[in-house]
Amino acid sequence: MDLEVSNLKCFIIHLKRAKKRRAFVNQIISDMPIKSEIIDATDGELLSNEEINDILSTSNLYNPKYPFKINRGEIGCFLSHREVWRQIVDQKLDAGLIVEDDVRINPLIFKKSFNFSLKYIKKYKYIQFQVRKMNKHHQIIQIQNELKLLRPAPSFLRTSAQLVSYEAALTLLDKTKTIDRPVDTTLQMFWGTKIKCFCISESGITDHTFEAGGSTLSQKRHSANGFLRNIRRMIYRICIFCISKYKKDSET
Repeated sequence: MDLEVSNLKCFIIHLKRAKKRRAFVNQIISDMPIKSEIIDATDGELLSNEEINDILSTSNLYNPKYPFKINRGEIGCFLSHREVWRQIVDQKLDAGLIVEDDVRINPLIFKKSFNFSLKYIKKYKYIQFQVRKMNKHHQIIQIQNELKLLRPAPSFLRTSAQLVSYEAALTLLDKTKTIDRPVDTTLQMFWGTKIKCFCISESGITDHTFEAGGSTLSQKRHSANGFLRNIRRMIYRICIFCISKYKKDSET
């Protein structure tokens, strides 16, 4: 197999108290074509105020400003991804495949998409294996038979699975010494992180959060605040779309 990288490892982020997800982890390891390592996820509920203050910025880091208060689960998730980026760097890997513990793999489809991504990871640095349908706002970068490497604008939310190069991991560690929003929304800020997010269609990865016991990130919201929250989310997403398109268009 003619690939651009060979020193690889899969890192599965697993929250120990999410016991229903252990079966998913075992199946991921079984279906994964490369060596896997389980990374104990940072439990946001166990973080001290000092630990939160060390990572959480007191000021806005990116425009547009994130309209919500980042919760403990989201902080723990971000720290978990930072730990994997650190492992990629410390272990001097060409790239690491980061997988969260609520997904399933279709081995036949994933083998094709994974090998396809390995051909381009050194050039494009960060490639998502998305669990959502592709929207129409994307640029086709590479094609191989039925597989496509795309650059969406804005990049997709969700960090279910992604291939991250050594260079991207090093840059992201440097750019996220403090944070002001969740990891997936931070990754949309390519004008700040200096890492552009590409994705594979189709990935062979599917999301099973509900089957795995539900989200470990969300906190209960009061229904009285739901309408206002939805309006703020909509305005934020419109801003992200406009800025992403402008920044992307200005590259050429």
